[in-house]
Amino acid sequence: MPRSGEDHTRNRSAAVAAADAAIGSATGELLELSHSIHAEPELAFAETRSVAKALAPLRARGFEIRMPVADLDTAFVASYGSGELVVGICAEYDALPEIGHACGHNIIAAAAVGAALGLAEVADACGLTVKVFGTPAEESGGGKVLMLERGVFDDAAMAMMVHPGPVDIVNARSLALADLSVLFHGREAHASAAPEEGRNAGDAITVSQVALGLLRQHLRPGQQLHGIVNSGGVAPNIVPGRAELLYYLRAVDSASLDDLMRRASACFEAGALATGCTHEIRTLAPTYTELTADPGLLWAYREQIVGMGRVPLAPEVEAVRPLGSTDMGNVTHVIPGIHPVIGIDAGGAVTHQPEFAAACVTPSADLAVIDGATALARTAIQIAGDQLHRARLLELRIQRQEDIR
Repeated sequence: MPRSGEDHTRNRSAAVAAADAAIGSATGELLELSHSIHAEPELAFAETRSVAKALAPLRARGFEIRMPVADLDTAFVASYGSGELVVGICAEYDALPEIGHACGHNIIAAAAVGAALGLAEVADACGLTVKVFGTPAEESGGGKVLMLERGVFDDAAMAMMVHPGPVDIVNARSLALADLSVLFHGREAHASAAPEEGRNAGDAITVSQVALGLLRQHLRPGQQLHGIVNSGGVAPNIVPGRAELLYYLRAVDSASLDDLMRRASACFEAGALATGCTHEIRTLAPTYTELTADPGLLWAYREQIVGMGRVPLAPEVEAVRPLGSTDMGNVTHVIPGIHPVIGIDAGGAVTHQPEFAAACVTPSADLAVIDGATALARTAIQIAGDQLHRARLLELRIQRQEDIR
């Protein structure tokens, strides 16, 4: 006989209690993990110590570890259980140059591990397989994109993570992003004795940036461009024969990003043409697409986070508040997923500021680790026990796998 709604509720409550208890018992270990990753920041594709730290509690709990994966030395998959519904939880752990964990990836990693420990406790009862996807190089390099393209996510029915920020946001929005190098080639010459023999690659940068600055007035809503001069010469008395710009182009979606790329490329070409230089544009990392969150997972996560006493932004406010860019956007275009923001008290600081890095090891950040882990685990339990959502996710996975074949 099919179980009654009351039975489902009772079983779900028992699973939530068991997962909460497992996370609670691991609190000290999870906070130590967050603080330890924060104390030793590592850059993209070189996060060896952070990975070892994240794997230790999973290995101790009996997770099966595969590493490396996708030909990436600091990517891993840690699996537990044998249920039909494969729940993916993404852990990030790379830091920013100079300012360390100013995007709070130490919190992301610890919350992911905590959620996995909680779900391992109820995997059999809920018909789950829990997979922690260790994803390097989110800040620059697109680790998730490479893992996605190389099949690491193929059997996941859903993918989740939480990201710290100044406020709680359930349906976080992100921008599509292109990561560019623009290299100008000119000709060196003595800047005083024979300047007419030179072709100034530094001037090509100047003209390009003036053109980009004028372009900003005519950008479409949501389009952004910002960058730095990576190299522009070696000495004042040598006409620069080589100069490089590093630029990010962002837009609300991939189509708008393509339009911005076309227009920005014309500005770079103008700089080369005006100065008699040549130029080449290279994409330094996979292009990030915008987040496309799954409505069912959003509903479940919002219910959990509100039930825990947090007050996320209203949906109408979320819709007009993009939060930079993330390679999790590429995952959500393929697999039902969410990327909510878990709020911490950052004292007015925002991500990618040194003050935010300091805030990521405060009591508020520690609470975000435990609340984030709990909310993710409860969300998975809610979805696993809802027959309509469970069946929908499993059917979408079957369709995706047929498309792959």
